[in-house]
Amino acid sequence: MKIALKPIALVMVMISISACSEEQAEVAVPQPVALSEEAVGHYCNMTVLEHTGPKAQIFLANNPHPIWFSQVRDGIAYIRSPEELSEAVVVYVNDMAKAKNWAFPEEDTWIDASQAWFVIGSRKTGGMGTPEVIPFGTEVAANVFADENGGTVVQLAEIPDAYVLGPTGLDDDPANLITGAIQ
Repeated sequence: MKIALKPIALVMVMISISACSEEQAEVAVPQPVALSEEAVGHYCNMTVLEHTGPKAQIFLANNPHPIWFSQVRDGIAYIRSPEELSEAVVVYVNDMAKAKNWAFPEEDTWIDASQAWFVIGSRKTGGMGTPEVIPFGTEVAANVFADENGGTVVQLAEIPDAYVLGPTGLDDDPANLITGAIQ
């Protein structure tokens, strides 16, 4: 009888270990958090609500609280920066096609940045007064915005590092940041 129980016990242990491994492999993606007075910009250390335009919030692995950015450009710079070693679980940005108020996008406008379309090089600036990466939930909405405000429509992976990591304020033409050219 003992001999028959050992293989069954071994199988049960293996099933339990397998189930635990599958649970650990699936990381729960947190939902976006509503902006509040406590939301402070990661780089500027200012209240995010004091800045106009689209924002970003990033959830890092093993941290239930988002880190906030007063501009989407800064959030993308964070995930592209070689100095930032924390793993981003999800990046949320405001879908500006859903926003009724450009200055202060509503709470129901958060979308996953990996699914967004962005306009870069437009005439619109972000909350810190620098060139912005303006997010939209659809390519159509991004193209309409670009037709009205200038710029190029891209997805997250197509945003040039120079546009988000490069210097600002050195050139009046944000389109030059797209190619990295500074005059």
